[in-house]
Amino acid sequence: MAERSFPPGLTSLPLVVAAAALAHVAWGLPTNLRISLAVNLGLSVLGYMATSSIVATLGPTFVKANLRGIDLNKETTKRDANGVLVRPIEGIPIPESQGTVTAAVYILVLSVFIPFAFASYELDRFPHAEMAEYLAAVLTITFASFMGFADDVIDLRWRYKIPIPFLATLPLLSVYYANGNHTGVMVPNQLRWLFGDFVELGFGFYLFLLWLAVFSTHAINIYAGVNGLEVGQSVVIAASVLVLNIVQLFRIPEEFKEYRESHVQSIFLMVPFLAVSLSLLRLNWFPAKVFVGDTYCYFAGMTFAVVSIVGHFSKTMVLFLIPQLLNFLYSCPQLFPFIGIPCPRHRMPNFNASDGTVCNSFAEFNPDDLKPLGKLIFVVLKSLRLVRVCSGPDGKVQMSNLTLINFVLYVFGPCREDVLCCRLLAIQVLSSLLCFSLRFGLASYLFDVVLWCSPLPERCSPDVIWKRCPMLWAEWLWICRPEVCCKILWAQFIGKFFFK
Repeated sequence: MAERSFPPGLTSLPLVVAAAALAHVAWGLPTNLRISLAVNLGLSVLGYMATSSIVATLGPTFVKANLRGIDLNKETTKRDANGVLVRPIEGIPIPESQGTVTAAVYILVLSVFIPFAFASYELDRFPHAEMAEYLAAVLTITFASFMGFADDVIDLRWRYKIPIPFLATLPLLSVYYANGNHTGVMVPNQLRWLFGDFVELGFGFYLFLLWLAVFSTHAINIYAGVNGLEVGQSVVIAASVLVLNIVQLFRIPEEFKEYRESHVQSIFLMVPFLAVSLSLLRLNWFPAKVFVGDTYCYFAGMTFAVVSIVGHFSKTMVLFLIPQLLNFLYSCPQLFPFIGIPCPRHRMPNFNASDGTVCNSFAEFNPDDLKPLGKLIFVVLKSLRLVRVCSGPDGKVQMSNLTLINFVLYVFGPCREDVLCCRLLAIQVLSSLLCFSLRFGLASYLFDVVLWCSPLPERCSPDVIWKRCPMLWAEWLWICRPEVCCKILWAQFIGKFFFK
């Protein structure tokens, strides 16, 4: 199999685009935040380079410490004449748990950034609440990363894995409560006759945040098994969060200082994460030179939960995680023992050694031996053609494993592993586009008050931008008036085809 190295420009380009967008949005921020943002970008670039260097240097050290794995879906892994893996597995050892390096570099970047984030404030006007929230966020991410590394080393049972995000999130939620942040939601116009203008959730809102932390952490962990997928989906989500923050800073007027600063804090946390993840993605892309391990899944999932809490867009984060949610719901019949459908230890795709492609992996069982609920779910999945089912001897069947990865292989057929990863990441991108369409396109229909951007200076007016460069005008329209873009897309594409 010819190796395809990951194009270096493909990882540096998002950083360049992010830097340009942040430089553009920085003009509307106070001077101290401009300086902090510039330092944050500089430290992120250093984090990108440090991650690449350290992972390349410490890879053999991890292998010697037995933190290594063998890529089962490669020609270099030994198989018999029938293409079946030889046990014990023999192949090229690859350094595992490299998410540990990524998380460590990220935490160090955030630690070094602390003086630059708050040094410009005088003592009598020091933002103690914001600093406490920032430190609690770093502590929460550190705790989750440490527990992820423990999982890589000692292979924790699920009964211990599930409560870990609960415990890790407590410091941040405690600060969130102490700062008196909101725990309610606005009610859409169509339901105000029933619930009123505002619903105070109280303790229920904290339960929702705890659920988000647990779900985002484990959802990335179970949506894995393909080179580049864990880091790739995290990069797409991180880029989407960064776009959301930039758009909101353009839209929210300057008098809403609290909301603007929450998005700035979110940017401070997300830009370094995007930098170190892009560096790791370059090494984890097909054919993977390193494995990220459970540490990165814990680290990435908790970072998304923390950023959504700090930036006050936890409901939007759920929309960004739609593929992970679909994968979890689709996997439930195999994840929960009371349903009874067998769940193999590894549900990753199978490798076809004859042509170098990956195809569906299967779980083998006798439908008559399933529990009543398992029988019902199996019949529904088979009848709706949501799984591939092959008949076997003695009444047994082979059913494709219930993961979104296997479902995509079932729909589109076998393909190279990098092609499969690109298809899955395309679904992630479409999910983000759907999120932006719902977040900005429906806001004006559901709520009376929608925050608009402040009047722009003459040099940034749409007429001036249009005369200089039509492409910049399109960028301005998307950033400053995304709801207009969503309405245009709806009228020109969706409405044209479905509502003639």
